[in-house]
Amino acid sequence: MSTSHLAATHATLADAVLASLDPEQRAVASALRGPVCVLAGAGTGKTRAITHRIAHGVHAGVYDPRSVLALTFTSRAAGEMRSRLRDLGVPAVQARTFHAAALRQLQYFWPTAVGGPLPVLVEHKARLVAEAASRLRLSVDRTAVRDLSAEVEWAKVALLTPEAYPAAVTRAGRTPPAGLDPGAMSRVMQSYEDVKTDRGAMDFEDVLLLTCGILAERGDVAESVRRQYRHFTVDEYQDVSPLQQRLLDLWLGGREDVCVVGDASQTIYSFAGATPAHLLEFPQRHPGAAVVRLVRDYRSTPQVVALANRLLDRAPAAAVRARVELVAQRPPGPDPTFTEYDDDVAEAAGVAAAVRRRIDAGTPPAEIAVLFRTNGQSEPLEAALSDAGVGYVLRGGEKFFFRAEVRQAVLLLRGAARSDDGSRPLGEAVRDVLASAGWTAEPPSAAGAARERWASLQALAALADDVAAARPGARVAELVAEVDERSAAQHAPTVQGVTLASFHAAKGLEWDAVWLVGVSEGLLPISFSADDPDKVEEERRLLYVGITRAREHLAVSWGRARTPGGRASRTPSRFLDGLRPADPAERERRRSSGAGGAGGARSKKGPGLARVCRSCGLALNTPAERKVGRCESCPPTYDEAVFDALRGWRSSTASEAKVPAYVVFTDATLVAIAETTPADTAALARIPGVGPAKLERYGEAVLGVLREAAAGA
Repeated sequence: MSTSHLAATHATLADAVLASLDPEQRAVASALRGPVCVLAGAGTGKTRAITHRIAHGVHAGVYDPRSVLALTFTSRAAGEMRSRLRDLGVPAVQARTFHAAALRQLQYFWPTAVGGPLPVLVEHKARLVAEAASRLRLSVDRTAVRDLSAEVEWAKVALLTPEAYPAAVTRAGRTPPAGLDPGAMSRVMQSYEDVKTDRGAMDFEDVLLLTCGILAERGDVAESVRRQYRHFTVDEYQDVSPLQQRLLDLWLGGREDVCVVGDASQTIYSFAGATPAHLLEFPQRHPGAAVVRLVRDYRSTPQVVALANRLLDRAPAAAVRARVELVAQRPPGPDPTFTEYDDDVAEAAGVAAAVRRRIDAGTPPAEIAVLFRTNGQSEPLEAALSDAGVGYVLRGGEKFFFRAEVRQAVLLLRGAARSDDGSRPLGEAVRDVLASAGWTAEPPSAAGAARERWASLQALAALADDVAAARPGARVAELVAEVDERSAAQHAPTVQGVTLASFHAAKGLEWDAVWLVGVSEGLLPISFSADDPDKVEEERRLLYVGITRAREHLAVSWGRARTPGGRASRTPSRFLDGLRPADPAERERRRSSGAGGAGGARSKKGPGLARVCRSCGLALNTPAERKVGRCESCPPTYDEAVFDALRGWRSSTASEAKVPAYVVFTDATLVAIAETTPADTAALARIPGVGPAKLERYGEAVLGVLREAAAGA
């Protein structure tokens, strides 16, 4: 092919890449030189925009595909990006997670830059953290080990050394886990580092830290990496941690050819070190950056989009300014529904019945999801769906490619690939192979293991159809290659079954019909976030993520009690104030109690301080009411003299230790102690907020206060 003909072909491909984009997406794809900042709302086609930008740059001759590095945060997202880039004709472009890209460089440069064997990568910190605590003679249970591991991870991605940790958490007002003070947590961190050194191990944060260290200290290594990668794209940029930003800066080396894309309204991982500051401050750090806002929502109906927009309208002014207001592009659909149930069991049964009706009406199970705030909420839902004869997939359970039936089917497909002559369509050839592994055209009538096995094989059949549609004439060998790549990236195909998942696990996914369950105070926002305005806003964003997963049907529900016959003390989440049709009886209760209309006192002091009464469940209007958790007109749920005695003891104890009172025990913990009046340390240890360290430090003193109060009565 002549040079002119080749150039014309590339120009045609470049034009074709732009042809299917909307004006804003095309603006992204046409901005081939950085810096570029894309503020992309949910469902606006951000992955489409940035993959087409990369493909356009390659076909236009601006990028060498081998010099492009596209970064994202999950193996699944990276796998999806690679698939799209391959379908756009640029398979040589690298799309990886930060950790995968850094590990690859670390493995390559370690022998010459450092020497000796590379430390062994450990996927889970728990065992090493437990050993670190043991070396310090700390008694910790499994839950404490998990919390300590999370705190170690947060400190490392925040670029905090053990020495710097105490001052940093004190400034941030952050409370260390497991009842430890900042100094003790610092010692755990140092002990953990010592354990890793003794074991010749490194964790995932070390992969980034060590890569940063080599790039910062070895100019020759940094120059080699910068020669290799000249154009960077970062997806989900609102989730970047300080450590990941540090690595990106070192990769760039002062260059400006970087495109970032994200949505500040979907920042839901701040507990793991993510911060939207890098996204929001990008134009200030890169003067002259092109800023493009993707606002056209192609995912959801106008009704779902309107609910999502209204939810964020009620956020504080700073959050509202940072968000992207979505503009729905789909035809109208049904209004979202809001349902109150007597208890969690009734809610699960009601949701399962509604899901059954939706499936009977023609919605495939794989296009339905039930989302919740905590994984502990899944049990009644699993039971109710099974009773309703509905198959389900618990996201976060056994990984797809590790299932026995999937491994067997892939082995059979490898054998079939050697004899496939292309005489039959890919879907037909694959289904013949899967039939020998137990696949049938119709699913088993019963739920359970047989249905789950069939769903796994059906997912492979559907994947074959997807490959055939993207690459006409594809053979079995190409499907096997696709499966291998997806397996390495844990990018599982869609399984036929209703998805059960937490809000966090649902991010990045979408379904035709979505049920959001347990949307009540204490669950959303979660109880331990209710007094922190920043954490409450993250909980609002979590609900926003849940709402925007729905394409057409959206149902929101909550139960007034946890168990059948239990006390009906729960109230709908504060985030639903003004979004749902108000119940007349509840309106009357609020009016007679002086709580005002929707939102009541919450709008006066900001959503982060809003609480509900422990007795009547209505909104609390004053700081004093919120502090003790009840209305002034309601009787206390504890002996006030006991509570006052505990507060007096806490005040003097905190004063002697020169720490804030809440560091000793929070008001919520004191209320729980006053309510239960434990008689011994075993009973005291069962109260939330009384961990092993606090039990050892304060246990006998608290029991003494209770005994004195009882004697005085």
